[in-house]
This record gives sequence, structure tokens and C-alpha cells, in this order.
Amino acid sequence: MFFSELTQDRFKKFKKVKRAYYSLWILGVAYLISLFAPFVANDKPYVLSYEGHLYFPLLKKYSAKTFGGEYLTEANYLKLYSDEEFKTKGGWMVRPPIPHDPLHAYLDEEGSPPHAPSLKHWLGTDSVARDLLSRLIYGFRLCMSFSLLLTLISSVFGIIIGGLQGYLGGKFDLTLRHGIEVWGSLPFLYVVILLSDLYGRGFFLLIFVMSIFSWIGLSYYMRGEFLKLKNLNYVRVAKALGLGPRKVFMTMLPNALTPVVTLVPFGVIGGISSLTALDFLGFGLHPPTPSWGELLDQGLKNLYAPWITIFTISALFITLLLTTFIGEGVREAFDPKSKSRYE
Repeated sequence: MFFSELTQDRFKKFKKVKRAYYSLWILGVAYLISLFAPFVANDKPYVLSYEGHLYFPLLKKYSAKTFGGEYLTEANYLKLYSDEEFKTKGGWMVRPPIPHDPLHAYLDEEGSPPHAPSLKHWLGTDSVARDLLSRLIYGFRLCMSFSLLLTLISSVFGIIIGGLQGYLGGKFDLTLRHGIEVWGSLPFLYVVILLSDLYGRGFFLLIFVMSIFSWIGLSYYMRGEFLKLKNLNYVRVAKALGLGPRKVFMTMLPNALTPVVTLVPFGVIGGISSLTALDFLGFGLHPPTPSWGELLDQGLKNLYAPWITIFTISALFITLLLTTFIGEGVREAFDPKSKSRYE
């Protein structure tokens, strides 16, 4: 077997927490689908036929002149779809289920944006007349990717630094602990604003800035675990057998990872909330990047268009709720006292 008996037992306990298990499936499938968002929400068709030739706009750019237009700029497939001349020449296309790009502004729509939900725009449009549903899908992908990557980087830093503190102890631990206290007291928002002014706002810049702060909490847990474990008999035996410091550290590491596993889902929640809050305040990603925080800001500025706020908050609430359920399930699975609760 690839996994130890203890790991298999924990997974079985996790499966017994039904709402956590189903939440993991729902969130996992939703994120997997969002990774292929261009195939779900896009104004470019999968395949297009014109004058007996097949074209694949999702994979390659074609000029308007290719389909009887006048210019060499990329074809407007939305206009082409309703163009009678295109249809008379045997033109047809297979479009994604949501035929709207999150960056396309439908300024030719009747009335002024934001537009209310309709058959064309199922959840309406935002204040710039962009399809709200497609922006929510792309925003979900962005939030999840951001928070998962942030959690991964923070976990690596927290494990290494906290583990070394607890394992080495002494002056190393004391010096590093005071340094962490000073570092953690820095005003995070001011650092973000300063770096944004100097280097601009970008996905990886935000990841970098947040990751150099978000590992601190986990390092405390790892330090405590290593301080507890290094006095156990199996660690003393390993040292007595002559194992080097690195091998002893790696021997202790698997038993010290329980806090990491149980805190990961809540780290994801923190990442989603942080990115949303920064985008809402205007210190996050550059517009017109599809972002839930930016949509919440639009909703606040356009109270007469409540669908923007309602649908965005609903998406955020459901995502955070499912992640919370997963976190509770993981915590129950790793809790030795939780056996009787689900059996």
C-alpha cells in the first residue's frame, strides 16, 4: 500500500464526515472546471465553419478578413454569430455554454450598465457591461489558485523555520523568535501599498508580499511540535544510534505535520479573504482582472444594481463555507477523540 495504516484510517474518518467529504468533491470539481474557464466562458467558439473550411478560434487567432470582413484585426465572433451574410455562406459555430468573455464590455446593449439578469446574461452585467457570470467563474479560479499557492509557500516556510526553532532551541530559537515578533509587527497593508507603488500590482508580487508574512502563525505551531517531540524516546534512540541532525529532523518531521494538515483549509480561507479584501480596497490586482473584491466594490458603488453584490457575496460565502466544512472534517480525522462521534 502507498499509505500507512494510520493515514488510511484518517481518510476513512474524514469520509465519515459527510459534509466535509462532499464539500471536498464539490469544491475540487468546481476548481478543476474553472482551470478550463476559457472552454466554459468565452466569446470565441470551439469550432467555426466558413465556406467549407473549419477554424478553431480558441486555439488560434483569425482576422475579420478571413470571414469576409474588412480589417486584419481579430474577428468579432459575437457579431459574426448573428451576421446573415456569414450564415448564407454556410457559416456555423459551436460556442461555449457561457458565450461571454469576462473582459468584453457589451456597451451596445440597450440601456445603461449595469444590466439586470436576462436570458442573454444570466446574472446580469457589471458597471462596465461585462458579463457577471463569466467574471465570477474567472474570479473563482483566481481566488483559489492564489490561496492554494499562498498556502503552499507559507506552509513550506512555516515548517522549515518553526521546525528549526524547535529542534535547535537555545540561542537560535530565542534570536529567531524575537526577529519574528519584530517582523510580524510590521504593518502588512502599508508594505503592500509601498511595493505596489514601486513595482506595480501583480499576481506574483501579491503572493510574494503575503507569503513573507503568512508563515508566521504556522511556525509557532511547528516550533511547539518539535519542542514536544524532541524529548520523546524514539528521537533519543535515533540520536543514540548516531543519526545526524538532518536525519533526526526528517524522522521527527512526519509526526510534526499534523498542525499543517489541519490548518491548510483555514489557510486557503485566509488567502481568499485577503485577496478579496485587497481588491475591494483597490490594493490588489490591476483592473480589468476578474476579481470578486473588485465586483464587491462595484456593488457598493451601484446599490441600485443589487444583483452584483448578491451573486458575488453568494459565490464568496459558498466557497468559504465549503472550505470551512473541509477544514472541520480534516480536524476531526486527525483528532484521536473523534472516533465515537461518527461511528
